Amino acid sequence: MDDTAKDIGARAQAARENCPFLTAKQAAFHLGLAYSTLKRLRQTGTGPKCRLHGRTWRYHIDDIEAWSAARARGGDHG
Repeated sequence: MDDTAKDIGARAQAARENCPFLTAKQAAFHLGLAYSTLKRLRQTGTGPKCRLHGRTWRYHIDDIEAWSAARARGGDHG
């Protein structure tokens, strides 16, 4: 496991221990996406699972990781 993967894993673990729910802006940052891209993915139903808490959309860290892992590709698809 390289240092980047360890850092991502450490940040995800810290999020789970403190509060597993991220705001849309936090989730977008975690995924390396623009907020507007994550919003569009939510509106089209193609993004990670999310929940409406009051007036704020929240993303559970496990749902974000599962959504990201489901899009993993092998080989040189760069």
